[in-house]
Amino acid sequence: MKTDAELVADVSDELFFDPRVANDDAIAVGAEDGTVTLRGTVGSFHEKRAAAKAAKRVLGVACVQNDLTVRLMTDSRRDDADIRAAALQALMLDSLVPSESIDVKVNDGVLTLSGSVAWRYQREAAEEDVLPLIGVVDIDDQITVVNETMAENVVDRINSAFIRNAQLDDSDIEVSSTNGTVTLAGVVGSWAEYDEAEDAAWSAPGVKNLRNDLAVIY
Repeated sequence: MKTDAELVADVSDELFFDPRVANDDAIAVGAEDGTVTLRGTVGSFHEKRAAAKAAKRVLGVACVQNDLTVRLMTDSRRDDADIRAAALQALMLDSLVPSESIDVKVNDGVLTLSGSVAWRYQREAAEEDVLPLIGVVDIDDQITVVNETMAENVVDRINSAFIRNAQLDDSDIEVSSTNGTVTLAGVVGSWAEYDEAEDAAWSAPGVKNLRNDLAVIY
């Protein structure tokens, strides 16, 4: 088990190592019992998200509290209407996204996505499309997954997917389902396994909501 000081050092090194985190020297890293806190300012929302992902890659990190503030440089500021137009165009050009079912609103650089899609991957694709846009300081993803498919054996399908997965075949994960809401409980050994389990569960037909109660324990 790493000490808090070791976690701070390793996370700081990972932030420096990641080229997407351009302002690592402006980020203060704290750690307490496996929970890492990021504070400071970065130049874009994309960089804020990248910093959190970098911290999660570090062995021993059980939770990341991302308190980074996005402070745009003058040449990165855009009118809300311009950001919205760029977002709508990005969504329209992505064949994975049913853009006709998604609406975009922007208020002071905070971009809100709403509407509905049939699959989780479409919601994630939509968010990835608008994530790097200049002028965005935060994203509020309110897109819902509406899948009319009802699979009675959804739990068995998810368990089978876990067994097939090289990262999850020996994980201690319990799956339950009620009215389209799937719950994952148990323990995984890394954030990579946590994300992999979530992605696999969302891929099963009939999943409308997902509650991920998995604990990351090293």
